[in-house]
Amino acid sequence: MRHLTKKRAVVLGVVASLAISAVAVAYFTGSGAGTGSATVGTSSTALITQTNTLGALYPSTSQTVNLDIKNTGSGSAFVNKVHLDGITADAGHAACDVSSSGAGAAFTMADVTVGETLAAGATTSKSGSLAMNDTGVSQDSCQGATLTLSFSSN
Repeated sequence: MRHLTKKRAVVLGVVASLAISAVAVAYFTGSGAGTGSATVGTSSTALITQTNTLGALYPSTSQTVNLDIKNTGSGSAFVNKVHLDGITADAGHAACDVSSSGAGAAFTMADVTVGETLAAGATTSKSGSLAMNDTGVSQDSCQGATLTLSFSSN
């Protein structure tokens, strides 16, 4: 019987290790299929709040309107501009001309640029200017009126 020499034992160990490694990495391949799902959120309306009380307006004057714009959604939202949609006068001043667009409008306010992406729940503050225009006709029906301004964004 032959003796196992150190050199033969090392060679035999290396061969055995390689044989085991070859067996350990053997595998089958196959194809598969599956499905998944995701939900896309929806945008929500920005909450626009006037934060100051305006002084009295007179024909050919204007007042600063301070606005807070809040993202009420659960994701980020880009707010481009805030637009004055319209004006209403209190019930005692129904004859007041509250037009706010077009030629000869009694009141005007340029769009307020926001240009920000607001994180969920975030608020930014901006200012605009509301003007009572001189329409060239009597605006007496607006004297003492309380005006309600309506805004929209984007």
